[in-house]
Amino acid sequence: MAFTIKQGDTSPALLADLETPSREPAQLVGATVLFHMRSSRPNAQPLVAPVVVVDAELGRVRYDWQPEDTAVSGDFEAEFEVTYADGSIETFPNEGYIEIFIPEQIA
Repeated sequence: MAFTIKQGDTSPALLADLETPSREPAQLVGATVLFHMRSSRPNAQPLVAPVVVVDAELGRVRYDWQPEDTAVSGDFEAEFEVTYADGSIETFPNEGYIEIFIPEQIA
């Protein structure tokens, strides 16, 4: 999955359908979900922020960008970390990352 949002923008939100390795929707009833994003730049602080669960049975989540999230342009890698009600943790996507591109703003 790839996603592009312009530097300084907070819209559109990042929507994702979390799927298990067997392509079934992640069951998010009672779960908490965090969004993690990192830059390839040295010493960059990773972003860790809560996510809105849009549909728990379909595994649908939404990350609403904050102004500081897109303040720096560049290429980023992201993932969603789910903590299920029983305490177990699963990361999505299970393989690879979500590629985030933040192009530089002109003005």
